[in-house]
Amino acid sequence: MHEMSIALEVCRIAETRLTPEALPRLLTVGIVVGDDAGVEPSNLQFCLDALLAQPPFGGATAKIARQPGDELRVDYLEVDE
Repeated sequence: MHEMSIALEVCRIAETRLTPEALPRLLTVGIVVGDDAGVEPSNLQFCLDALLAQPPFGGATAKIARQPGDELRVDYLEVDE
C-alpha cells in the first residue's frame, strides 16, 4: 500500500514547512492527485486522515483535488492564525 508512504511523506513535508508551534493549528492539507499518478485517492485520504488525527497535527483534514495528468503534489497548508 504505497499510499501510506505518500501520506507519511505529506506529513513530513508539513513538518518541515511549519514551525512546531504551528503544527497543532494545521487545519487543511491540500493535495493534487493526477488521474494518471498511480495513486488511489480514497486510500490516500484514509491514510492521511489516520496520520493527521495524531499529534502533532491536531486533527487536520486532507482535501484531495483530482486533475488530469500524472501530477502528485502538496498544494497548500492551511493554518489557523
